[in-house]
Amino acid sequence: MFSLLAITTEFLIEKAVLITVVIAVSLVIAMYSTWAERKVAGYIQDRLGPNRAGWGGLLQPLADGLKLFMKEEIIPSASNKFLFILGPGLAMLTAMMTSAVIPWGNKIELFGRTVDLQIADINVGILYIFGVVSMGVYGIMIGGWASNNKFSLLAALRGASQMISYELAMGMAIIALLMISGSLSLKTIVEQQSTGWWNFFYQPLGFLIFMVCAFAECNRTPFDLPEAESELNFGYHQEYSSMKLGFYLFAEYINMFISSTLMATLYFGGYDIPFVNDAHLLQSLGTNLTAALQMVALFGKIFFFIFFFMWVRWTVPRFRYDQLMNLGWKGMIPLALANMVITAAFMLWRHG
Repeated sequence: MFSLLAITTEFLIEKAVLITVVIAVSLVIAMYSTWAERKVAGYIQDRLGPNRAGWGGLLQPLADGLKLFMKEEIIPSASNKFLFILGPGLAMLTAMMTSAVIPWGNKIELFGRTVDLQIADINVGILYIFGVVSMGVYGIMIGGWASNNKFSLLAALRGASQMISYELAMGMAIIALLMISGSLSLKTIVEQQSTGWWNFFYQPLGFLIFMVCAFAECNRTPFDLPEAESELNFGYHQEYSSMKLGFYLFAEYINMFISSTLMATLYFGGYDIPFVNDAHLLQSLGTNLTAALQMVALFGKIFFFIFFFMWVRWTVPRFRYDQLMNLGWKGMIPLALANMVITAAFMLWRHG
């Protein structure tokens, strides 16, 4: 069967190693995003932030993880136990699955094989991402409902309606981008940008819409209404403890990491190195060193957007819920529709 599908043992090992590396890197970045968040907050608020566990507090995420593992595992007696456990697992799973179609670099050569730095280059990569992201709603809804807590249920309803509302505008912003690129493959979109201008220069309004919707999708300030402590105690994960709570918190930071990666990939060239001709770089440095520099460029863009997420959180106050929904339905969706019409008119004019 493997021969019919043109799948070899080496191919399976190659993909298994790549999946393991991507998951490990995502978890490490999510773990240290918690440390960076508190450091950025401390700097903005003129205080130190974590500084006791390790040099500059670098071991603080490990201490937090150990604390979560050591905490008592509590499942409310009136909850639906199966769904109570499924909720955080589903949130974590959907957060990790989106990384499968992201091109982390071009190619490397190992043991006589040319390895693509992308788990799956499918020709409907953007549709796959939207399909997986839409499943993230279930992680929040199931967790909030299964807790049998009114505050958790209200927060889950808020989160679900917020994510569905802003996914519409995000999808319309992507449609305008697809008119220009003509492809749903993320690898193709990156390659097009590496031979011309980045998509941000063609779609500045589309990028702005996508970025605002990414904040809402990740439940980040000023869109953190599902976790509004002043109104809903602790939000949809109020009844969770130990690593089940850790899964929800980790999923939020992984979503922030993947959203930053998507913004860098779709609008800022992905692994394209700015002001450098990658073809000339490939000839002078070779495949592996060029791929390493491309990954450095990609992660530089990703870390900038992660910092921007944190900067906004500790600068901008939270919306009221009616303001949040008004912005989504009366602000973002009309803007996204206008952007689609303007892009379509431009494409028709360009093609005569």
